[in-house]
Amino acid sequence: MSHTLQRIVKLGSQRKTKEQLRDWLNLVTEETLEPDIPIIDPHHHLWKRNRPYVIDDLWEDTKSGHNIVGTIFVECSAEYRDSGPQSLKPVGETEFVISQAKLSNKKSSRGQPPILGCVSHANLMLGEKVQEVLEEHLSCAPKGFLKGIRHSVAYYPFPPKVGRYTGRLPGLMSRPDFREGFSMLAKFQLSFDAWLVHTQITELTDLARKFPETVIIFDHFGGPLGIGSFSGRQTEIFPLWKKHVTELSKCENVYAKLGGLAMPLNGWGWDLRERPANSDEIVTLHKDYYLTMIDLFGPNRCMFESNFPVDKFSVSYNILWNALKKIAEPFSIEEKACLFQETASKVYKIEKDSYS
Repeated sequence: MSHTLQRIVKLGSQRKTKEQLRDWLNLVTEETLEPDIPIIDPHHHLWKRNRPYVIDDLWEDTKSGHNIVGTIFVECSAEYRDSGPQSLKPVGETEFVISQAKLSNKKSSRGQPPILGCVSHANLMLGEKVQEVLEEHLSCAPKGFLKGIRHSVAYYPFPPKVGRYTGRLPGLMSRPDFREGFSMLAKFQLSFDAWLVHTQITELTDLARKFPETVIIFDHFGGPLGIGSFSGRQTEIFPLWKKHVTELSKCENVYAKLGGLAMPLNGWGWDLRERPANSDEIVTLHKDYYLTMIDLFGPNRCMFESNFPVDKFSVSYNILWNALKKIAEPFSIEEKACLFQETASKVYKIEKDSYS
């Protein structure tokens, strides 16, 4: 390994420049598996802040060989309005994504998929007053573009604290004001993307039971933690995680996004390695999570996701989707269609003519 690459590895992926991260990921390459399978990637982010990741950057990843026919943007606290009422500032992110979607629709082709919709943020602790925020999101978006809301409830109380989760309230999903705001989603036919950590899954199950009319998407396996006091305890935590997701799966209004396990907070340490993970390594370490969820929820309630560019700190887009195709290998053609495209299309109400 060159001295330059040695320096890059020591930085850790989250501190690498865009070019350094690209060079590190390119240390491991694979031929694209089953390149013609249509895929809707139902979970990615975009932002213009430090180390920007905008539509052209997403396309640099999606053109790696897999047949990505469309995507869904999910909120990441980016590009909020600079002025106006605090409650309405997140609408700036929706406006930003609409501008990116217009670019994607204008230039879309194989490897350059269109953005088919977005999941935005609204502060559900506003209670019934969140209705004004939802109306503002909807008023600026093309009809059907706003698919749902994500108000992250992830709470990590133990040191070391995890950046953006510090200062968040425990038990948020049980608070009366949050639930009052949550109750507004069904009125507007909006779904709820749930980002939490594994210690909170039982709280989400209770929320799902209380609001069976609202579709809930369970993001990233419920965030199994592998840092801080949970470091190195993945094998120990797995049975409890499985017990809790088994109960959650009984709520028929809950669907599962399968991905996001390559984040640094999951504790696999891939972002700090000399070489990034290959698809076989991902399958070996993660297949039990995937197969458990597919067994419990069924393929018709599961969808594969990339969670890019967050998972890009550990794995390239091409290798991640290769791993997902290897995990899906035992399933039928119809079941694979659900996992790669049809569940996302159903949950997010995507018309086929918008991407075919």
